[in-house]
Parts: sequence; C-alpha cells; structure tokens
Amino acid sequence: MAEKKKKHHNHANGNGNYQGNGYHSSNGVSNADPLCLGKDCKYERELSRLQIELVKLQEWIRHEGLRVVVIFEGRDAAGKGGAIKRIAESLNPRACRIVALGTPTEREKTQWYFQRYVPHLPAAGEMVLFDRSWYNRAGVERVMGFCTEREYQEFMQSCPEFERMLVRSGIILIKYWFSVSDEEQERRFQDRMDKPTKRWKLSPMDLESRKHWADYSRAKDEMFAVTDTKQVPWYVVNAENKKKARLNVIRHLLTIIPYKDLTPEPLKLPPIMKSKYVRPPIQEQNFIPEEYV
Repeated sequence: MAEKKKKHHNHANGNGNYQGNGYHSSNGVSNADPLCLGKDCKYERELSRLQIELVKLQEWIRHEGLRVVVIFEGRDAAGKGGAIKRIAESLNPRACRIVALGTPTEREKTQWYFQRYVPHLPAAGEMVLFDRSWYNRAGVERVMGFCTEREYQEFMQSCPEFERMLVRSGIILIKYWFSVSDEEQERRFQDRMDKPTKRWKLSPMDLESRKHWADYSRAKDEMFAVTDTKQVPWYVVNAENKKKARLNVIRHLLTIIPYKDLTPEPLKLPPIMKSKYVRPPIQEQNFIPEEYV
C-alpha cells in the first residue's frame, strides 16, 4: 500500500521568511481547487505552463541570491527521476544542478558521513536537486546492512541537527518523498524489464530490494519519526500516477518559495554586421553523413 499522506502547510528558511501558504496567484500558480488531468487541463500544456513558472522562480533565486536544496527520496521506480527531469529541463544548468551520487569510494567510506554531500550544496543564486541524498543511510544502507547499527544510530541523531544547521545558514531545504504501492512498483519494474531503453534503470540492488519491501517500509517510518521536523518537514507525493505526481510536485515547489516575475521585456535583435571577410570553402569541413533527409 502507498504510504499514508501527510500534509504540511508551512516551510521557512533560517529567518522564517518563506511560508508555504503565502503564495500569490499573480505568479501564475495558486492554491486553488484541484484540476482533473485530462478534463480540466492537458498534461503537456499544464507542464509547459508550470515550467515557465519554474524559469521565473529560477530568475528570482538568482536575483535574490537564494540557496535552494530539494531532496527527492522514495521507493525504487517511484518516479523521482522523471520529476527531477521535468523540473530541470527548462532551467539553466549552470544555476540548477542535479546531484545523483554513486556508491561511495573506499576513501569516502572513512569520511564524516555528510562530507561527500557538502561540496554539492548550492552557492548564492543556485538550486540543487538531489536524486537521493544523505538519506541513503536510513534507507538502503540500513535495510541491506551496508552500515553498522552504530553508524545508523549516529545518523539518526545527527541528521536533524545537520539539516537545522543548513537552514540556519540560510539554505532553503525542501524534502519530497515519492510514495508508490507495491502493485504499481511491480508494474514499473516489469516495464523496465520489457523495454531496452529502460533496462539500465534496473540494478541488482533494485531486484534484491523486492525481498525487503516490509523492511523498507519500516525503515521509512522510523526515518520519518525522527527527521520529519517542523523546521524541515517531509512532503509526501502520491506517485501512483507519474504525470499527476510531476505536476503536483512542481506546483507545490512553486508555492514553497514566493517569487516575483522578473521576466525582462522582449529584446530586439540587432542586425548582423557582415564584413568583407571571405570564409574558406565549406567543402573543406568534415560533415557527418546525412542518413536522415
């Protein structure tokens, strides 16, 4: 069964300036009644509209020098990657970075646990999207036995303190948990097995995790009990339908950080200043074969 949804209404930075309920509809998104996908709005059109708002949000983040971290966690095949892709694809990659760390090296295993994540935190004007994060310790490492009980307990004690420290420093930290049922996860795993372009998404660890569904549920609940704090709450995303989940998480993200539309006026392109320079023959360049014409 999908995890029980829990509502949070407020989120603030270290100074308490950013409140979830204070969003203005003039920005293009409001806390209005839900829209029925396919009836009240079309997915592609609504996604395009929300992505335009994300561009406005990014410009506001740059203008104000904000530092934003968004964490995406959840079950395997819950749709985290797809949501991250739709958020980032229209944004400036220099100001919006996706961080998806691999298995820690032997050296990293000897470091302070949070050390490998700290270098990826944003500077002023940047937003970082973590495709999984330091919560690996409370999830896969805990369930699969990749950390000791002492390391796990240390993480559970340190994590809320670490996140409060980030918030006090001025970082806006937002955490999303993508919730999906075992039936839907099964369907998505099978889809990955059947499609060559998606098969790379299935790792031996993903397959092994199928034996530990209940263990992952228990680990998630224990993690929430400690890390779902007032300062940095978890926001649960109903991810049974990927398209709805993507729209909902983008819309919610836009309501977390109040922003103003700083879209500049349309620019007028100046004419090309052609000179008397004579370029070398185009035939001297190596063009690729045009297999599609």
